[in-house]
Amino acid sequence: MSTPDLKGTVFNIQHYSIHDGPGIRTSVFLKGCPLACLWCQNPESNSVRPQIMYNRDTCTGCLGCIGACPQNAIRQDSDKVITDRALCTGCGECTASCPSKSRTIMGKTMTSDEVYREAAKDVLFYRNSGGGVTITGGEVLFQPLFAREILRKCMESNIHTAIETCGYADWRAFSMILPYVDLVIYDIKHMDSTMHMKGTGVGNERILENLTRISREMSIPIIVRTPIIPGYNDTEENAHLMAAFLRENVRTLIEVNLLPYHNLGEGKKSQLEEELTFKSHAPEAGEMENLRNIIRSYGIEVK
Repeated sequence: MSTPDLKGTVFNIQHYSIHDGPGIRTSVFLKGCPLACLWCQNPESNSVRPQIMYNRDTCTGCLGCIGACPQNAIRQDSDKVITDRALCTGCGECTASCPSKSRTIMGKTMTSDEVYREAAKDVLFYRNSGGGVTITGGEVLFQPLFAREILRKCMESNIHTAIETCGYADWRAFSMILPYVDLVIYDIKHMDSTMHMKGTGVGNERILENLTRISREMSIPIIVRTPIIPGYNDTEENAHLMAAFLRENVRTLIEVNLLPYHNLGEGKKSQLEEELTFKSHAPEAGEMENLRNIIRSYGIEVK
């Protein structure tokens, strides 16, 4: 049943995206994720609730935010302004009072129709480039009903649809939205479940099972993405295991994308006033090419 006024939490709508599927696309970023990846580049997406991000570097120290907060969640500590995240509701009153825009709210409640209308503004670009709309996050399946409505509206308007997912969800959530999906971009972090647990907080059994079912039961084209994290999943063994699994189980695979680690998430964690517990570095170009060649040796297209 159609529910056009269904609401969800969105933290970004990025127009003219060229990295989240074919052609020129609009990427819709939903809040909420069941994983806790140590290297997460979008830590502001993990909680489904709106959150306040605070940039200390641009703060003028006017302290207007302290008086503006209805929860008394903000205080001065020496030369710092501290937000008690347990008290903060993400209402945004402090952002409205900040003259330097050092406080911003990350997360906005929108209806599925509002998101669709925003994405549909670029329909001519989609038609001319073979693009469309990609729903990502966070995790698209953290808000499955909301995501389904957006995807349904797009598909009914003949707009190509894609989702990017970590795969950690009940199959019922997948079966709810996959009829409205033209392309699945699927993340694989590690082939060893124990290592997957160490890096993300969950094992990988459900993730690999869902990937297999999407291909075998739904026959939807799939792009697999893997972030290459030095010291975690950059081994030749992991590349061999992944390629063998994909060749055996994912017959609708289009290609594999290997994504080198970058530290974009570190600055964001600082603005969320979260402790930085993980640091790595970008892999060498030669290491990346070696991993690509291993996967290519299994007859798989790699980028």
